[in-house]
Amino acid sequence: MTEIVLMSDPRVAAIPVTECGERLVDVRGIGSLLVDTRKQDPADAFAYLREGVVERLLKAQELLPRGLRLLYVEGYRPPSLQRAYFEEYADQLRALHPEWPDERIRTAASRYVSPPEIAPHSAGAAVDLTLADADGRELDLGTRMNADPEESGGACYTRAEGISEEARAHRELLGSVLTTAGLVNYPTEWWHWSFGDRYWALATGAPSASYGPKELTPSG
Repeated sequence: MTEIVLMSDPRVAAIPVTECGERLVDVRGIGSLLVDTRKQDPADAFAYLREGVVERLLKAQELLPRGLRLLYVEGYRPPSLQRAYFEEYADQLRALHPEWPDERIRTAASRYVSPPEIAPHSAGAAVDLTLADADGRELDLGTRMNADPEESGGACYTRAEGISEEARAHRELLGSVLTTAGLVNYPTEWWHWSFGDRYWALATGAPSASYGPKELTPSG
């Protein structure tokens, strides 16, 4: 079985960031991307990504068979929101496993929510997405998006056993077009893909990340 490197792995944090200064752009209305609003926040931060990531998503969209589309759910996440998500999930794990030390809680939490200081979403480098048909209906990819490992019995892992052949085929199709476009998957979450962040750099052998944590400003 291929080793799964978690976001909490020291090798991820050790990757340097050479910030390229690329803007965050609003993906709504760009190309043929379908944008879901289930993760919409008051500032509409969810709809923003770095320009280079958007370009690659549009390339992946073009590679899909006729009648299928990418369904974009969440991109940029402000550092404060990322921290809140991480701490909330860590608290859930502490309640389930009060005997676990803090380091084990942090490692387990990072299967599902990235530690705030290295989170690809807070760099505008990561996107949570799935596949939809021509009418915008989600395809079956084995679990609901954002199903955590406890809820899904591990089926949220990209290469999980025990999902249907149809769901497996859909995951493989999603992975094929996104990988061809230059993105990498976080293997504990079939829906999470990124480009230009520390995790991407480690996975691809790049010497540094191009995107570091960023605050959303009116100019991007």
